[in-house]
Formats: sequence, structure tokens, C-alpha cells
Amino acid sequence: MIKKLLLTALLGASFLSTTAAAKDKVFVVERESNSVAVIEGGLPRTHMENMHNMNHGVMKFYEDDGYLISRDGYIIHFDPRTEKKLGEYKTSKSAIGFIIAPNYVAVANYDDKSVDILSRDLKPLQKLKTDSRNVGIKIYKDYLVFSEMDKDTIAVYKDENKGKKAPHFVLYKEFKDVGVMPFDALLDSNTYINGFFNSPWLGKLNLDTMEYKKIPLELGERQPVLKVPHFGFWSVSDSKVFIPAVGDNKVFVFTPDFKFIKAIKTEGMPVFTALSPDKRYLAVTFSGKKFPVIQIIDTKTLKIVKRFEFDGKVLHVRWSKTKPYLYVSVNDSNKVAVINTDGWWLKREIFTIKKPSGIFIYDMKEEK
Repeated sequence: MIKKLLLTALLGASFLSTTAAAKDKVFVVERESNSVAVIEGGLPRTHMENMHNMNHGVMKFYEDDGYLISRDGYIIHFDPRTEKKLGEYKTSKSAIGFIIAPNYVAVANYDDKSVDILSRDLKPLQKLKTDSRNVGIKIYKDYLVFSEMDKDTIAVYKDENKGKKAPHFVLYKEFKDVGVMPFDALLDSNTYINGFFNSPWLGKLNLDTMEYKKIPLELGERQPVLKVPHFGFWSVSDSKVFIPAVGDNKVFVFTPDFKFIKAIKTEGMPVFTALSPDKRYLAVTFSGKKFPVIQIIDTKTLKIVKRFEFDGKVLHVRWSKTKPYLYVSVNDSNKVAVINTDGWWLKREIFTIKKPSGIFIYDMKEEK
């Protein structure tokens, strides 16, 4: 019996040691330095240099591949374990978003008003000319979906090869006059949801039935928009969808089938509504005078439960999936703050990060 208890204790200690060894590998876009900072163990470890214009750098991971797009139209393929650049390709003068599939990468361009289809190792396969700036690019089954900002249109392209080899996309369906100036979108299961600069509604496209609906928004007196709100998968929980208002101090809450629940009054105009991994809390960032502020909303009570204010503009937040941390990029102070979300206190400030903006976390495999 004693041996069995000792073995259990040793196994438990081994498990705790392995769990403790798991670390976030945090990549932080350095907005004005053509570089990306890499943070491990709570300390800045290195910088990835020569990453082109990082003014609106966006990074995504697919299995063990990392991809990054720069504001000046480059997409970069890199190894997130070694931080080594594996290749790059210039799609246009200005790229704004991208999406990764098992057998291709699609890049939405502002200028040259197209969408580029590339292989996973960035060989050009196809260029879709749209005559519009393109935003909100998503993948659903064999469909590639995006919004055409200058044409007030949602475009649905279909892969004729159905993912069996290199894709070839043809225009499947267009939805015109969906709303004035779409700016971003999210995908929730089979539903493509986009927002508009100049229309008081959301767009909701069912990609199985190809039916489009407008969801009215109760907007107050519109204020000048200083920073574009962002949508994302992280704003969709099991029972609620959270959407930042455009030009109003509100976060809208809907059911998954878009029945209105509530408009939560916020301190400023929201930019990001970032949902925690357990979907219990929503972190909201703002623009304008409230740039330095974060508010935390309890997704059950729909009430604001915590507030943090920093010594500079907050440009991005990211929840850790492995630890009770919320990472915050404080641009003016050249630092990333780490909030402990178990007790809601400031755990750490990581300095020597040059003008940080976007925060992206690569899920490191735990040690065996």
C-alpha cells in the first residue's frame, strides 16, 4: 500500500513538473521596427528582424507553420519553434488579412485590389481580381468568403478541386448591397457575420443555404471612429455572440441565432472584444481618450467586473490558453503587461518591446 501511494505521489509530482514546464511562446509585433519580439518564460528572448512594415502585422499558426503578413504586402512563412524565416512573397502594395487551409494560403489585399492564392510554401497559384479592397477573409468547406469594401459586396468563391490538390477558385455567388463599407467579419460554424462602417446593422450569411439577413443594431449618436473595431472567433461563446459597436460606446450581445440580448454600455468606443478560453470573461479595449483602458465583462451576468488603466495606448490583448494570464501590449511604454486573471492583479511588466501592437501565442507542445 505504501509503495502504491509513493508511486502515485511520484507520478503526480512528475505530472506537475511537466505541466509547470509548459510555457507560452508569445510573439509580439513591434509596430515601428520591422520586427517581432519573442517572449518565453516571462522574458523577452529574441527579436525576429527584417519582417517588413509591421504597422498592421498579423500572425497566424497552422500546426508547426507560422505565417505573417506585413502592411506593405509581404506574406512571410517561418518556423515558430526556431523563429527562422522559411520564405516570403509580395502579393501587393498593401495586405490586410489572410487565412490558412491545409493546402493553400489566401491573402486579402487592399492594394492591388485582389486576393492571392498561394501554396503553403508561398508559391503563387491564382490571383482573384476584385476591383475592391478586400476584408474579412474566411474559409468554410470548399468556399473562400470575403467582403469587398469598395463594392458593398460579399463574394463566395468555390474550389473546383474540392481540396484534393492545388485549389482553383471560381466565383460561386455574390451578395450585393449588403451594407455600406464592410470592414471585418467572423465565422461561427456555417455563419459568416460582417460589420459595416456606415450601416446600422450586421450582415449574417448562412453558407449552407446561401441566405443573407441584416441584423439591426441600436446605435446612438455616432462618434468619429479613430480605430477600426475587430471581430474574431474569440468573440463567440457557446451561448452568446459579442460584437463591438462602430462609433458608439457599446458591446452588443446576441444569441447564436442572433436574437438581441443586450447592449452593454462601455467606457469608450470598443476595438477588440476578446473572449477568455473558458468563455467566462470578455476583455474590451478602446480607442480615443480611453486607449489606455481595459474593461472586463462577466459573460454570465453581462456586467463589467474589472477595469485596468495603463500608462499608454493599449493596442492589443491576448488570453493565454495554458495559464491564467491576459497579455496586454502597451504601445507608448514599450512594454507588455501580464494580468493574472485568477486574482485580477498585475503580475508582470515585460520591457524592451519596441512599440508593441499585435500579440500572438504559439501553442508549444508540452515536454514528455
